[in-house]
Amino acid sequence: MSDGASRVRGSTTIIELLRRHPDGSAAKLLAALNVPCAQCGGAFHEPLTLAARRHRRDPGAFLRACQALDQGGPTREQIAAANERKS
Repeated sequence: MSDGASRVRGSTTIIELLRRHPDGSAAKLLAALNVPCAQCGGAFHEPLTLAARRHRRDPGAFLRACQALDQGGPTREQIAAANERKS
C-alpha cells in the first residue's frame, strides 16, 4: 500500500509506483497489463502516462488502474480497460 505519499499521478514514474507498493502489487499489475517496464532498465524512470502511450494504451485508464492500487484494487474492469490497446 501507499506510504501516505501524494496520489499517483501521470508523472509518477514506474520505479516510484513499484516503491510505493513493496508488496509486489504494482509489479503484478504491470505484468497483468503486459507492460514490461518493470524489467526494462531504459523505461524504469518513465512516467506512467508515457509508458501507457508507448504501449498503445489509454493513459487515463492506465493511470486509474495504478491509482486503484492505493485502495486495494484495481478491479478486473479497471485492468481490462487499461489493457485495451489503442490503434
